[in-house]
Amino acid sequence: MSITPPANVKPYVDILGEDLAVEFLLNFGGAELYMPTNPGGGSRVAKFVGLEKARALAEASTSLKARVPTPRRWIAQALRSKGLPVAEIARRLHVSDVTVRKYIADVRSDPGDPRQLPLL
Repeated sequence: MSITPPANVKPYVDILGEDLAVEFLLNFGGAELYMPTNPGGGSRVAKFVGLEKARALAEASTSLKARVPTPRRWIAQALRSKGLPVAEIARRLHVSDVTVRKYIADVRSDPGDPRQLPLL
């Protein structure tokens, strides 16, 4: 099951795919990240995601903020959808298991699109 990413994370998911985007955000999130217009193979980002995807991120960097987001709620939901236990997700996000359970419950209680008519 794929979890819909927030708007600020969607470009990363579009370029990297959900799994690699999660790992990328866990590794680079929360800080500014300089993306050269033509990254070389020696950059930290290129080593992590590969040169082709690093170049795609560089092309998209004009629409991305300089600071890489840390969408903990979305990451928790994405990791849980992959079957990771709550305790492991909590350790990876550096939050409590209670917080992870709340993040996961949020996706279950999502009423969906309010414009959608109820099925009878």
